[in-house]
Amino acid sequence: MGADLSYPFKGRWLTQNSPANHVPSHGTTLFATAYAIDFVPVDDFGRSAPITVSSLLRPEPAALFTGFGRPVLAPATGTVVAALDSQPDHPAYRGIPSVGYALTQRRRVAAGWAGLAGNHVMIETSGGIVALCHLQLGSIRVQVGQQVDAGDPLARCGNSGNSTEPHLHLQVIDRLDVERAIAVPFTLNGTLPRNGEIIDA
Repeated sequence: MGADLSYPFKGRWLTQNSPANHVPSHGTTLFATAYAIDFVPVDDFGRSAPITVSSLLRPEPAALFTGFGRPVLAPATGTVVAALDSQPDHPAYRGIPSVGYALTQRRRVAAGWAGLAGNHVMIETSGGIVALCHLQLGSIRVQVGQQVDAGDPLARCGNSGNSTEPHLHLQVIDRLDVERAIAVPFTLNGTLPRNGEIIDA
């Protein structure tokens, strides 16, 4: 079982936590994340946001990041089987604040899938169920039971759930019950980008 997906966005996005480099890609198999991948929207200089002294010392509003609110697209044709659009977008954490945020990880894990994924959409496709996570509050444009085609607008990139800065988390699983699901390997346009690779879609 596997899936070949389209990139779920346009523009420039930086690849992080790619299974092309290491499996499990996020350092855990919890919630079927073994083959998950992250994409961070970046500007023409490859930055998610300018780094300043302030950004290294205190949390920053998510809206300051170039990718906050960027459109997220359906990566495959299928049926929407889950959608959550009630989680707040929290501040972004870089530098010293990221250490404090990491210490609260256990609390988010205890909250379960919704605490980690934040706002998300899940689409049942021929290759498995695709989950797109950390979406912007109030941005989801689809509902459960709706048919979507690859490239259809789903939502916008946010900073909800377990996220240090606005980005998109993408994974494929074999069933809707995430706690019992098995991670499904996948490719994007026939390949899989490596960590640090910038995608111009």
